[in-house]
Amino acid sequence: MPSLLTTSRFAADLRAELARRRRAIGRTWDVFEVAPGEHLLEEALGGVDIAFFPGDFTADPLLTRSFFGAAMRAPNLRWMHLPNAGTDAPIFARLLERGVRLTTSSGASAAPIAQSAIGGMLALARGMTQWWDAQRRHAWEPTNLRSPPPDLAGQTMVVVGLGAIGREIARLARAIGLRVVGVRRSARSPEDPVDDVRAPAELTALLPETDWLVLACPLTEETIGWIDRDRLSLLPRGAHLINVARGGIVDQAALIEALRLGKLAGAYLDVFEVEPLPPDSPLWELPNVVVSPHDSSPSAGNVGRQSAIFFRNLERLERGEPLENEVHRTAGSS
Repeated sequence: MPSLLTTSRFAADLRAELARRRRAIGRTWDVFEVAPGEHLLEEALGGVDIAFFPGDFTADPLLTRSFFGAAMRAPNLRWMHLPNAGTDAPIFARLLERGVRLTTSSGASAAPIAQSAIGGMLALARGMTQWWDAQRRHAWEPTNLRSPPPDLAGQTMVVVGLGAIGREIARLARAIGLRVVGVRRSARSPEDPVDDVRAPAELTALLPETDWLVLACPLTEETIGWIDRDRLSLLPRGAHLINVARGGIVDQAALIEALRLGKLAGAYLDVFEVEPLPPDSPLWELPNVVVSPHDSSPSAGNVGRQSAIFFRNLERLERGEPLENEVHRTAGSS
Protein backbone atom coordinates (compact mmCIF):
# COMPACT_ATOMS: atom_id res chain seq x y z
CA MET A 1 0.00 0.00 0.00
CA PRO A 2 1.40 3.47 -0.86
CA SER A 3 2.37 5.62 2.10
CA LEU A 4 2.31 9.31 2.94
CA LEU A 5 4.99 10.76 5.20
CA THR A 6 3.86 13.73 7.27
CA THR A 7 4.29 15.28 10.72
CA SER A 8 2.67 14.13 13.93
CA ARG A 9 0.96 17.48 14.35
CA PHE A 10 -1.30 17.06 11.34
CA ALA A 11 -1.36 13.28 10.78
CA ALA A 12 -4.87 12.78 12.21
CA ASP A 13 -6.33 15.54 10.04
CA LEU A 14 -4.67 14.13 6.91
CA ARG A 15 -5.85 10.60 7.64
CA ALA A 16 -9.42 11.84 7.92
CA GLU A 17 -9.19 13.85 4.72
CA LEU A 18 -7.56 10.96 2.82
CA ALA A 19 -10.42 8.70 3.91
CA ARG A 20 -12.98 11.27 2.84
CA ARG A 21 -11.35 11.66 -0.56
CA ARG A 22 -10.65 7.96 -1.14
CA ARG A 23 -13.13 7.69 -4.00
CA ALA A 24 -11.81 10.79 -5.78
CA ILE A 25 -8.18 9.74 -5.27
CA GLY A 26 -8.82 6.16 -6.27
CA ARG A 27 -7.00 4.26 -3.52
CA THR A 28 -6.20 4.04 0.18
CA TRP A 29 -3.05 5.47 1.73
CA ASP A 30 -1.13 4.58 4.85
CA VAL A 31 0.09 7.60 6.83
CA PHE A 32 3.45 7.56 8.59
CA GLU A 33 3.97 10.41 11.00
CA VAL A 34 7.22 11.90 12.24
CA ALA A 35 7.46 13.41 15.71
CA PRO A 36 10.20 15.84 16.81
CA GLY A 37 13.43 13.91 17.29
CA GLU A 38 11.93 10.63 16.05
CA HIS A 39 13.94 8.29 13.82
CA LEU A 40 11.65 6.11 11.66
CA LEU A 41 12.76 2.58 10.88
CA GLU A 42 14.06 1.83 7.40
CA GLU A 43 11.34 -0.76 6.72
CA ALA A 44 8.66 1.85 7.35
CA LEU A 45 10.29 4.35 5.02
CA GLY A 46 10.57 1.83 2.19
CA GLY A 47 6.86 2.20 1.41
CA VAL A 48 6.82 6.00 1.49
CA ASP A 49 6.32 7.49 -1.95
CA ILE A 50 4.87 10.93 -1.13
CA ALA A 51 5.59 13.43 1.65
CA PHE A 52 3.79 16.53 2.87
CA PHE A 53 4.96 18.95 5.57
CA PRO A 54 1.97 21.10 6.62
CA GLY A 55 2.49 24.25 8.63
CA ASP A 56 5.73 26.23 8.88
CA PHE A 57 9.32 24.96 8.70
CA THR A 58 10.45 27.52 11.28
CA ALA A 59 7.84 26.74 13.94
CA ASP A 60 9.61 23.61 15.23
CA PRO A 61 13.19 23.18 13.92
CA LEU A 62 13.57 19.74 15.53
CA LEU A 63 10.42 18.48 13.81
CA THR A 64 11.61 19.94 10.50
CA ARG A 65 14.96 18.15 10.80
CA SER A 66 13.25 14.88 11.71
CA PHE A 67 10.86 15.12 8.76
CA PHE A 68 13.54 15.88 6.18
CA GLY A 69 15.86 13.28 7.68
CA ALA A 70 13.15 10.68 7.15
CA ALA A 71 12.33 11.93 3.65
CA MET A 72 15.96 11.75 2.55
CA ARG A 73 16.10 8.12 3.75
CA ALA A 74 12.89 7.13 1.91
CA PRO A 75 14.27 5.29 -1.15
CA ASN A 76 11.02 5.28 -3.13
CA LEU A 77 9.93 8.86 -2.50
CA ARG A 78 8.58 10.30 -5.76
CA TRP A 79 6.82 13.52 -4.73
CA MET A 80 7.08 16.04 -1.88
CA HIS A 81 4.68 18.92 -1.26
CA LEU A 82 6.03 21.93 0.65
CA PRO A 83 4.16 24.43 2.84
CA ASN A 84 6.08 27.42 1.52
CA ALA A 85 6.88 28.97 -1.86
CA GLY A 86 10.67 29.28 -1.53
CA THR A 87 12.88 26.37 -2.58
CA ASP A 88 16.37 27.90 -2.32
CA ALA A 89 17.53 25.61 0.53
CA PRO A 90 20.15 23.06 -0.66
CA ILE A 91 18.03 20.07 0.39
CA PHE A 92 15.50 20.82 -2.33
CA ALA A 93 18.18 20.70 -5.01
CA ARG A 94 19.27 17.32 -3.67
CA LEU A 95 15.71 16.00 -3.84
CA LEU A 96 15.33 17.16 -7.42
CA GLU A 97 18.62 15.49 -8.33
CA ARG A 98 17.21 12.25 -6.90
CA GLY A 99 14.25 12.56 -9.25
CA VAL A 100 11.76 13.54 -6.54
CA ARG A 101 9.06 15.88 -7.82
CA LEU A 102 8.58 19.03 -5.74
CA THR A 103 5.49 21.19 -5.47
CA THR A 104 4.96 24.24 -3.30
CA SER A 105 2.07 25.95 -1.57
CA SER A 106 2.74 29.16 -3.47
CA GLY A 107 -0.19 31.48 -2.85
CA ALA A 108 -1.35 29.87 0.39
CA SER A 109 0.19 32.60 2.55
CA ALA A 110 0.07 35.40 -0.02
CA ALA A 111 -2.63 37.37 1.79
CA PRO A 112 -0.97 37.50 5.25
CA ILE A 113 2.45 38.28 3.75
CA ALA A 114 0.97 41.06 1.62
CA GLN A 115 -0.88 42.46 4.63
CA SER A 116 2.38 42.46 6.60
CA ALA A 117 4.15 44.28 3.77
CA ILE A 118 1.42 46.90 3.55
CA GLY A 119 1.42 47.17 7.34
CA GLY A 120 5.15 47.91 7.22
CA MET A 121 4.55 50.50 4.53
CA LEU A 122 1.85 52.22 6.57
CA ALA A 123 4.00 52.17 9.72
CA LEU A 124 6.80 53.95 7.87
CA ALA A 125 4.61 56.29 5.84
CA ARG A 126 2.47 57.46 8.75
CA GLY A 127 5.30 57.89 11.27
CA MET A 128 4.28 55.02 13.50
CA THR A 129 7.89 54.18 14.30
CA GLN A 130 8.24 57.62 15.88
CA TRP A 131 5.00 57.10 17.81
CA TRP A 132 6.25 53.76 19.14
CA ASP A 133 9.51 55.34 20.24
CA ALA A 134 7.69 58.19 21.96
CA GLN A 135 5.30 55.74 23.64
CA ARG A 136 8.20 53.77 25.12
CA ARG A 137 9.57 57.06 26.51
CA HIS A 138 6.11 58.21 27.69
CA ALA A 139 6.62 61.31 25.55
CA TRP A 140 3.81 63.34 23.93
CA GLU A 141 5.36 64.27 20.58
CA PRO A 142 2.86 65.16 17.85
CA THR A 143 3.93 65.35 14.21
CA ASN A 144 5.61 68.58 13.20
CA LEU A 145 2.96 70.11 10.95
CA ARG A 146 5.59 72.20 9.19
CA SER A 147 6.89 68.98 7.62
CA PRO A 148 4.02 66.47 7.57
CA PRO A 149 4.45 63.09 5.90
CA PRO A 150 3.57 63.04 2.18
CA ASP A 151 0.35 61.48 0.97
CA LEU A 152 0.64 57.88 -0.16
CA ALA A 153 -1.86 58.42 -2.94
CA GLY A 154 0.02 59.24 -6.11
CA GLN A 155 3.33 57.72 -5.00
CA THR A 156 4.94 55.00 -7.13
CA MET A 157 5.50 51.47 -5.90
CA VAL A 158 7.64 49.05 -7.90
CA VAL A 159 6.91 45.42 -7.06
CA VAL A 160 9.67 43.05 -8.15
CA GLY A 161 8.02 39.69 -8.68
CA LEU A 162 4.36 39.33 -9.58
CA GLY A 163 3.62 35.92 -8.13
CA ALA A 164 0.72 35.50 -5.73
CA ILE A 165 2.42 37.62 -3.04
CA GLY A 166 3.48 40.40 -5.38
CA ARG A 167 0.05 40.62 -6.99
CA GLU A 168 -1.69 40.84 -3.62
CA ILE A 169 0.70 43.58 -2.44
CA ALA A 170 0.02 45.44 -5.69
CA ARG A 171 -3.75 45.10 -5.30
CA LEU A 172 -3.71 46.47 -1.75
CA ALA A 173 -1.34 49.31 -2.67
CA ARG A 174 -3.52 50.40 -5.57
CA ALA A 175 -6.55 50.41 -3.26
CA ILE A 176 -4.68 52.96 -1.12
CA GLY A 177 -3.99 55.07 -4.20
CA LEU A 178 -0.44 54.23 -5.20
CA ARG A 179 0.62 53.81 -8.79
CA VAL A 180 2.05 50.29 -9.06
CA VAL A 181 4.56 48.99 -11.60
CA GLY A 182 5.29 45.28 -11.61
CA VAL A 183 8.58 43.74 -12.68
CA ARG A 184 8.62 40.29 -14.26
CA ARG A 185 9.60 38.53 -17.47
CA SER A 186 6.12 38.05 -18.96
CA ALA A 187 3.97 40.90 -20.29
CA ARG A 188 1.03 42.40 -18.48
CA SER A 189 -2.23 40.47 -18.49
CA PRO A 190 -5.73 41.91 -17.90
CA GLU A 191 -5.85 40.21 -14.46
CA ASP A 192 -2.70 41.90 -13.15
CA PRO A 193 -3.56 44.50 -10.46
CA VAL A 194 -0.86 46.90 -11.67
CA ASP A 195 -0.66 50.01 -13.79
CA ASP A 196 2.26 48.72 -15.84
CA VAL A 197 4.59 45.74 -16.15
CA ARG A 198 8.27 46.04 -17.04
CA ALA A 199 10.94 43.45 -17.74
CA PRO A 200 13.68 42.80 -15.13
CA ALA A 201 16.21 44.46 -17.44
CA GLU A 202 14.26 47.72 -17.04
CA LEU A 203 14.44 47.82 -13.23
CA THR A 204 17.49 50.07 -13.15
CA ALA A 205 15.68 52.66 -15.26
CA LEU A 206 12.63 52.52 -12.96
CA LEU A 207 14.49 53.14 -9.71
CA PRO A 208 14.89 56.95 -9.92
CA GLU A 209 11.08 57.29 -9.99
CA THR A 210 10.40 54.69 -7.26
CA ASP A 211 9.02 55.74 -3.87
CA TRP A 212 8.51 52.17 -2.58
CA LEU A 213 10.67 49.31 -3.84
CA VAL A 214 9.05 46.01 -2.88
CA LEU A 215 10.89 42.70 -3.28
CA ALA A 216 8.63 39.67 -3.67
CA CYS A 217 10.70 37.57 -6.06
CA PRO A 218 12.44 34.22 -5.55
CA LEU A 219 16.14 33.90 -4.75
CA THR A 220 17.82 32.64 -7.90
CA GLU A 221 21.24 32.89 -9.50
CA GLU A 222 19.97 36.01 -11.28
CA THR A 223 18.57 37.75 -8.17
CA ILE A 224 21.35 37.05 -5.64
CA GLY A 225 22.80 40.48 -4.76
CA TRP A 226 20.54 42.14 -7.34
CA ILE A 227 19.75 45.18 -5.20
CA ASP A 228 23.33 46.27 -4.72
CA ARG A 229 24.96 49.56 -3.77
CA ASP A 230 24.65 50.96 -7.30
CA ARG A 231 20.94 50.21 -7.60
CA LEU A 232 20.21 51.49 -4.10
CA SER A 233 21.97 54.74 -5.03
CA LEU A 234 19.53 55.23 -7.92
CA LEU A 235 16.51 55.40 -5.61
CA PRO A 236 15.43 58.99 -4.88
CA ARG A 237 16.11 60.45 -1.46
CA GLY A 238 13.14 59.61 0.73
CA ALA A 239 12.42 56.25 -0.92
CA HIS A 240 11.66 53.09 1.07
CA LEU A 241 12.52 49.41 0.68
CA ILE A 242 10.23 46.50 1.59
CA ASN A 243 11.71 42.99 1.47
CA VAL A 244 9.47 39.95 1.96
CA ALA A 245 11.49 37.86 -0.53
CA ARG A 246 14.95 36.71 0.58
CA GLY A 247 17.74 38.57 2.35
CA GLY A 248 20.33 37.53 -0.20
CA ILE A 249 18.70 39.66 -2.89
CA VAL A 250 19.90 42.85 -1.14
CA ASP A 251 23.43 44.01 -0.32
CA GLN A 252 22.70 44.42 3.39
CA ALA A 253 25.80 46.49 4.17
CA ALA A 254 24.94 48.94 1.40
CA LEU A 255 21.34 49.08 2.67
CA ILE A 256 22.46 49.90 6.20
CA GLU A 257 24.71 52.65 4.87
CA ALA A 258 21.89 54.17 2.80
CA LEU A 259 19.57 54.13 5.82
CA ARG A 260 22.16 55.64 8.15
CA LEU A 261 22.96 58.45 5.73
CA GLY A 262 19.28 59.23 5.18
CA LYS A 263 19.48 58.35 1.49
CA LEU A 264 16.62 55.94 2.14
CA ALA A 265 13.84 57.11 4.42
CA GLY A 266 13.17 53.66 5.82
CA ALA A 267 12.71 49.94 5.30
CA TYR A 268 10.45 47.10 6.33
CA LEU A 269 12.53 43.92 6.39
CA ASP A 270 11.21 40.42 7.02
CA VAL A 271 14.28 38.62 5.63
CA PHE A 272 18.03 39.04 6.07
CA GLU A 273 21.38 37.84 4.75
CA VAL A 274 21.93 35.88 7.98
CA GLU A 275 19.01 34.50 9.97
CA PRO A 276 18.40 34.84 12.83
CA LEU A 277 19.52 38.44 12.50
CA PRO A 278 22.62 38.75 14.74
CA PRO A 279 22.05 40.72 17.97
CA ASP A 280 24.79 43.18 17.01
CA SER A 281 23.26 44.04 13.62
CA PRO A 282 22.73 47.81 13.21
CA LEU A 283 19.30 47.05 11.73
CA TRP A 284 17.90 46.42 15.20
CA GLU A 285 18.65 49.98 16.32
CA LEU A 286 17.98 52.07 13.22
CA PRO A 287 14.90 54.18 13.99
CA ASN A 288 13.64 54.07 10.41
CA VAL A 289 13.61 50.27 10.11
CA VAL A 290 10.80 47.86 10.94
CA VAL A 291 12.16 44.35 11.56
CA SER A 292 10.12 41.16 11.64
CA PRO A 293 11.87 37.80 12.23
CA HIS A 294 11.00 36.15 8.88
CA ASP A 295 7.51 36.13 10.32
CA SER A 296 5.28 37.90 7.80
CA SER A 297 3.32 34.79 6.83
CA PRO A 298 1.76 33.11 9.92
CA SER A 299 -2.03 33.02 9.80
CA ALA A 300 -4.63 30.57 11.08
CA GLY A 301 -5.87 29.73 7.59
CA ASN A 302 -2.49 28.84 6.05
CA VAL A 303 -2.54 25.10 6.78
CA GLY A 304 -5.99 24.72 5.27
CA ARG A 305 -4.86 26.49 2.10
CA GLN A 306 -1.66 24.40 1.94
CA SER A 307 -3.66 21.18 2.35
CA ALA A 308 -6.12 22.20 -0.37
CA ILE A 309 -3.25 22.53 -2.86
CA PHE A 310 -1.76 19.22 -1.69
CA PHE A 311 -5.02 17.30 -2.18
CA ARG A 312 -5.64 18.86 -5.57
CA ASN A 313 -2.18 17.71 -6.57
CA LEU A 314 -2.67 14.25 -5.10
CA GLU A 315 -5.69 13.77 -7.36
CA ARG A 316 -3.72 15.15 -10.31
CA LEU A 317 -0.83 12.78 -9.54
CA GLU A 318 -3.13 9.77 -9.58
CA ARG A 319 -4.68 10.86 -12.87
CA GLY A 320 -1.29 11.53 -14.45
CA GLU A 321 -2.02 15.26 -14.88
CA PRO A 322 0.44 18.16 -14.48
CA LEU A 323 0.95 19.23 -10.87
CA GLU A 324 0.12 22.68 -9.57
CA ASN A 325 3.11 24.80 -8.45
CA GLU A 326 5.68 22.21 -9.54
CA VAL A 327 9.34 23.21 -9.15
CA HIS A 328 11.74 22.03 -11.85
CA ARG A 329 14.86 23.91 -10.81
CA THR A 330 16.10 25.70 -7.69
CA ALA A 331 18.87 28.20 -7.02
CA GLY A 332 21.10 25.33 -5.92
CA SER A 333 20.29 22.78 -8.64
CA SER A 334 22.47 22.14 -11.65
